[in-house]
Amino acid sequence: MSKIIEGLYYSESHEYVKVEGDFGYIGITDYAQHELGNVVYVDMPEVDDEVEQGEEFGAVESVKAASDLNSPVSGTVVEVNEALEDEPGLVNKDAFANWIIKVRLSDKSELDNLMDAAAYKAFIKE
Repeated sequence: MSKIIEGLYYSESHEYVKVEGDFGYIGITDYAQHELGNVVYVDMPEVDDEVEQGEEFGAVESVKAASDLNSPVSGTVVEVNEALEDEPGLVNKDAFANWIIKVRLSDKSELDNLMDAAAYKAFIKE
């Protein structure tokens, strides 16, 4: 059973966003990291890059597959998780503690397009 955390927002492409004030921490869900297997590389944007809701911002590569990362929200990248450059497998250890990028949210109303924990739980059961 995949771990799902209450209070986060989830996308159909298995990214989450944890909102703190005007910022969002974006990563892949526990379900996604289980499906991918051992993560060997995380491709991240640069600080100050713009991301758009539903648009690709990077990729995660595992021993099994590569998967595009799609941003659940729009905003400006203010930080990337540099620990993942040296140790991409941290995503497998705890996908929620090891976010990929931090963005300054440009439109909080976009959160209405995402699923809450209960909706995401139902979504991955389908």
